[in-house]
Amino acid sequence: MTPSNRRHDRLQIRPSPDERNTLQHLYSTVPFWRVVRNWLVIYTARYLPWLHVKRRLYQAVGVTIGEDVSVGLAAVFDVFFPEEITIGANSIIGYNTVILAHEYLQREWRKGPVVIGRNVVIGANCTILPGIIIGDGAVVSAMSLVNRDVSPGATVGGVPVRVLAEAESGERRAELC
Repeated sequence: MTPSNRRHDRLQIRPSPDERNTLQHLYSTVPFWRVVRNWLVIYTARYLPWLHVKRRLYQAVGVTIGEDVSVGLAAVFDVFFPEEITIGANSIIGYNTVILAHEYLQREWRKGPVVIGRNVVIGANCTILPGIIIGDGAVVSAMSLVNRDVSPGATVGGVPVRVLAEAESGERRAELC
């Protein structure tokens, strides 16, 4: 089974109830006031410079976030389903990275967990799609689209993401990123 198939298996996929695109039915999938609350908290945290305060705010909307996680300025987590996001201890989420736990498409919408392991580094300006698992110690290069799982210790990058190196020493990893 390929990583993309495993991702697909982790997604909850629901069809649009009529011919309109699924965003027209947004508030039948998630309550309006929950979206408002999540948006206010997540977008406040997005621009705060205090890592410990950001971590508490993300926890308040349901993100499972480990100790010593650093979330860069302008990073944004899914405002509809933040409870689907888990970030392991001592990980770094880079500047302006987007972590999504949902996709609204023309004829269906999808929701799935995003699990980021311990000691992971996500570079700046990345997008992580729903249903993704990023293993412990992995590195995601800046400006990457993570549309498939990342093995523990691997270094990945690109649009869409591809493996640049399997588990490597820190010195070799620095050369790749």
